[in-house]
Order: sequence, then structure tokens, then C-alpha cells
Amino acid sequence: MKPALLRTCIILLAAAMMAAPQFALAHDVAQGDRAFVAATQGPAIIPFLYLGAKHMVTGYDHILFLIGVVMFLHRFRDVVLYVSMFTIGHSLTLMLGVLFHTGANSHIVDAIIGLSIVYKGAENLGLLSRAGWNLDKRIAVLAFGLCHGLGLATKLLDLKISPDGLVTNLISFNVGVELGQIIVLFFVVNLLNLWRLRPGFAVQAIAVNRVLIGCGLIIFFHQIWEYST
Repeated sequence: MKPALLRTCIILLAAAMMAAPQFALAHDVAQGDRAFVAATQGPAIIPFLYLGAKHMVTGYDHILFLIGVVMFLHRFRDVVLYVSMFTIGHSLTLMLGVLFHTGANSHIVDAIIGLSIVYKGAENLGLLSRAGWNLDKRIAVLAFGLCHGLGLATKLLDLKISPDGLVTNLISFNVGVELGQIIVLFFVVNLLNLWRLRPGFAVQAIAVNRVLIGCGLIIFFHQIWEYST
């Protein structure tokens, strides 16, 4: 991808986000799903499985982060390792955050999620190592997984989910999130494997990671703006 074309893509993406602010707010829970959760009393395993999977599959912020995580992972065991670190962090704060009503301001959490995308793009480009930031990649993925899970916990707390059947529904939602993650990763990993076989992958990957940084920055600054207004 030529630099001029890359800049055009980022500008168009920024314009689209500003034209549709709800898109830049990171993924939210649809109004119909909000109404369902608010009205649900007692265990509802299948609906919460569906809601969890839907939230992940439509959660472009999570997807962008995962793309950055697996982009240069060639071995299956490495993909499993890093995704497991993300899943552990994600599940831990999701479950504990809702059970103990430990939420956070959604704009701050989503801003951190934006920074997690910036981090992965910058790390993939070698910018962090050049700056002397030699972070353990596994710990970093775990830490950002904790932030992503806290974001989901915050959104669920905002829905005023009923305490009747809470544990069952929360586990179902979390399992649904992980099923959605598996679906996303199946397509992402297979597409990456095909992409790596094509000539020019190295140059194109640089452009894609720059786009990841641009997306993360847009999410971050938009969330900070929303928080401050």
C-alpha cells in the first residue's frame, strides 16, 4: 500500500467515525438487547450465550486488537498462548467486575482499549523496542485483556442486569464471548495465513499496523473528548 493511499484510508476512516460518533464510542450494546437484559429475570442461558458471541463478533475494537496480537504469530501454539492470556484477563475482570459491582467510567475504559490497539500496532512495527520499551508481550496482552474485560463488565453493569440468575447468565455471556472470539480468530488466522503467502506481505503488514495505530488513536481521542465534555 502506497503512503498516499494509506493516508487517504486513515483520513476516510476518521471522517466516517466523526460522521457516526456512535461508531467511535467502541462497540456498545444494541438498544433491543438492552431492553431484553433489563426485562430478564432468572437464568437465560441461550440468549446470554448469543449476546456474548454477538458482542465479540461485532466488537471491532476487540477484533482490531486481536488482529494485532496474532499478525506475526506463525505457530499454532503461540496463537493459543497469546489468545489464552487475553482470555484469562478478559474473563477475570468481566466476571469479578459484574459480581462485585466494580465498574469504571466507560469512556476511560474504551480510551484504554484504543491505546491497546495503538500498542499492538506500535509493537508490531518495532517502535517500542526502538524506544527502549522491552515489555513482556504475554504480560502486556494479559493486562490489556483485563482492560477489555472491565469494559464489558462496565457495559453490563450499566444494563442493570437482574441478580436473579446472575451467575448463570454471566457465565453464559462469558462463554458466548469466547465462542465469538473463536469464530473471529478462525477467520482472522486463516486469512493471515493466506496473506503471508502473497508477495509483498512485509510491506503491506507495515501499512496495516499503521492503520491499526490510526484506528486506536481515533478511538482514544474520541473517548477522551466524550469524557471531558
